[in-house]
Amino acid sequence: MATLDISEHRKPQDGKIDFSRFGGLKVELRVATIPTYQGLEDVVLRVLASQKPLPLDSVGLSHDDLTQLRAAMRHSYGLILVCGPTGSGKTTTLHSVLSEINTDERKIWTAEDPIEITQRGLRQVEVNPRIGWTFAAAMRAFLRADPDVVMIGEMRDAETAGIAIEASLTGHLVLSTLHTNSAPESVTRLLEIGLEPFTFSDALIAILSQRLVRRLCKHCRAPAPVTAEALGQLADLYLQASHGALDVPMKEARTALISRWLRQLQAQQGEGQTAHLWHRVGCQHCEHTGYKGRMGLYELMTVNEAIRSHIRQRAPAQEIRASALRAGMKTLRQDGIEKVLQGLTDLPEVLAAANL
Repeated sequence: MATLDISEHRKPQDGKIDFSRFGGLKVELRVATIPTYQGLEDVVLRVLASQKPLPLDSVGLSHDDLTQLRAAMRHSYGLILVCGPTGSGKTTTLHSVLSEINTDERKIWTAEDPIEITQRGLRQVEVNPRIGWTFAAAMRAFLRADPDVVMIGEMRDAETAGIAIEASLTGHLVLSTLHTNSAPESVTRLLEIGLEPFTFSDALIAILSQRLVRRLCKHCRAPAPVTAEALGQLADLYLQASHGALDVPMKEARTALISRWLRQLQAQQGEGQTAHLWHRVGCQHCEHTGYKGRMGLYELMTVNEAIRSHIRQRAPAQEIRASALRAGMKTLRQDGIEKVLQGLTDLPEVLAAANL
């Protein structure tokens, strides 16, 4: 069913089962086999349910991040990256971006492995490394097809990254993904694989790092009055990420942050009400887990002259991170804490998903 070689048990294989071929639902299974001890094989199945892209304002971006990302998308050329581990929703975010810029006037090519989301109007190509149809080969072919926007499923090697940079500097908007932990680390990773810092700094527009966390179930989540001590602990966690990058003393920043949060909670919950945070309970709607659905945590680093200078000098990720924080970037953990205060998720989910 997955079109694998059933006589081969000595090496890994990859395949895909398309259930629509057998008269079933439009659902695909990605199949990966790996040989194990004593001639056995391990099989991993990944469900790929063909779906439509989410609207960009529904993926969980804060108002500020959404505004900045839309400004980056309006560039006619340059490079926008989305980074995070496997299963963090990078492809979903990229397709949400593409759906917003997908107009009759724009010619958009995508190279994906595999194609998980389909959109009308896109020219979507599925790469196949076994026959030499790689991301790099697809990129070369795209550039001969007069594209306006190119989306590469993943920057896996220096060759693909180099062609993407070249394309982004010759009048094309290029979008791609990376498996890195944070936006600043993505810069150092690409420099390490051999990209030229001067061309890379000119091409890069923005990097969006993301993680997925579970949403609190709206049917059973319960309020609990928030204490000054609890807000203080949240503020300490929030400001740990900004340590060394603040223009004001930590104590003053902590006091101002707690005051802002109290005003925010009162605006959400009504004047005169006791400020509260939400915690999970569990009911039949969420199978007694307390969570229903998922949402993204985001860290958007838009590139300014200070960051371009860091890239040209091959500065470490920590320096790039400090400049981005001074320019207003929120880390994954900070974005998560803001969503805890909005009652969308809880602190254990944020701490499990996001480092400093």
